[in-house]
Amino acid sequence: MRFERIILVVMDSVGVGAAYDAKAYGDLNTDTLGNTAKVTDGLNLPNLQRLGLGNLHPVKGVLPIDKPLGYYKKLTEASVGKDTLTGHWEMMGILVDKPFKTFSANGFPKELIDTFEKSTGYKVIGNKSASGTEIIKELGEKHLKTKELIVYTSSDSVFQIAAHEETFGLNELYRCCEIAREITLNEKWKIGRIIARPFSGNNYKNFIRTSNRRDYALKPYKKTVLNSLSEGGYDVISVGKIADIFDYEGITEYIKSKNNFDGMLKTIDFVKNKCFKGLLFVNLVDFDSLWGHRRNPHGYKNQLEEFDIQLGYLIKELKADDLLIITADHGNDPTHIGTDHTREEVPLLYFSKRFTKTKKLRKGKSFADIGATIADNFKVESPLLGKSDLKKFE
Repeated sequence: MRFERIILVVMDSVGVGAAYDAKAYGDLNTDTLGNTAKVTDGLNLPNLQRLGLGNLHPVKGVLPIDKPLGYYKKLTEASVGKDTLTGHWEMMGILVDKPFKTFSANGFPKELIDTFEKSTGYKVIGNKSASGTEIIKELGEKHLKTKELIVYTSSDSVFQIAAHEETFGLNELYRCCEIAREITLNEKWKIGRIIARPFSGNNYKNFIRTSNRRDYALKPYKKTVLNSLSEGGYDVISVGKIADIFDYEGITEYIKSKNNFDGMLKTIDFVKNKCFKGLLFVNLVDFDSLWGHRRNPHGYKNQLEEFDIQLGYLIKELKADDLLIITADHGNDPTHIGTDHTREEVPLLYFSKRFTKTKKLRKGKSFADIGATIADNFKVESPLLGKSDLKKFE
């Protein structure tokens, strides 16, 4: 069974239970989806339920059903780490066996900050591991007065730069991020992503991050399924931050989104109104950035239920030769300690209107099963990592 179009939707951070090695990451008993449901008195996700989510994993309010509409299984991450870059890269065939550098304990080294200040012409404030919203409250007013750049990190391999969107300027913030990206290609400071974090407001009471975030990721160090698709003449359309994650490698068209709702609206519109042959690759980041990191299970619940409603509209617009894939890139259990991602297995749901049979599939040993399935469908070079599920579909 082959498909003309594949729509891959990544529910950023929606994990389904601790991975076998979660203890090594301090993540025993984590379960983003299950624990969110437990502490919020259940989730109402009828469309995900129809696709087999309740048959795949125990989730309060999401019941197993007799005849799910899709194939479903769990995936275990083969790479080390639990970050966005690692998860997405592995989906498309790259095994990350050496973790990206992190600086959460003591902030960035003085040599790196000195080099950044000299290259940009701005002093740095912050330089610590922090919540993005909290550090803006703490240092935003000082930034407005001095134009000093707010630099911070997290448990992830990220160098985040916050600046006021109007008074500092988006283009100037992006220029500084490009400089940081160039500097941190140095092996001793090799960081996964530089992230521009613009904000608006005039004091700590009303500072708010805007939707003009931009990620500057490392370039993938190996060919991915995205490259194979575009080289084979297929469309590879990014919605959300996918293009940033892969540094635009293999991307033939990209669509920016303001938030999850906007990203799904644009996905539905594209599926309904655009002719393409290849992959539409979507990332929905709000689960992670707004609720997981902020340890807000009620916000996470609301975001999941909003997504499920939009998922129903997306399913209605699918054509007979479309394949819908829904997955996640890591966990971020909002009931867990700290603010970091969590090392979890992720769901993998397949749906097509052409399916005549559906069932639970054996657990995958790598997120790259996704890329292998996509490559197999379009008959392009497949990654060595991962196994295709295409021949299992009936």
